[in-house]
Amino acid sequence: MPEPKSEAELQLLESGFPAKSGLVFAAARERVLASGQSVLQSEGGSIYEVFPDGRKVFVKAVEPPIRVTSGRKFSLS
Repeated sequence: MPEPKSEAELQLLESGFPAKSGLVFAAARERVLASGQSVLQSEGGSIYEVFPDGRKVFVKAVEPPIRVTSGRKFSLS
């Protein structure tokens, strides 16, 4: 069984998640488009279907994204 990580080690690992997840997501999106399938993409309060040839077709309006400050806490009720 691996040794438990220190708080500093966990913080270092967690700080890399956003960048790594962005890279993995972008690579997956490209693989889907390369396979000839479309993807859904949120942009400025709208959902679009994006096709491998670059076409974008409006699907529906959604609430625009909300900016959140890192470390902010929310309570769910």
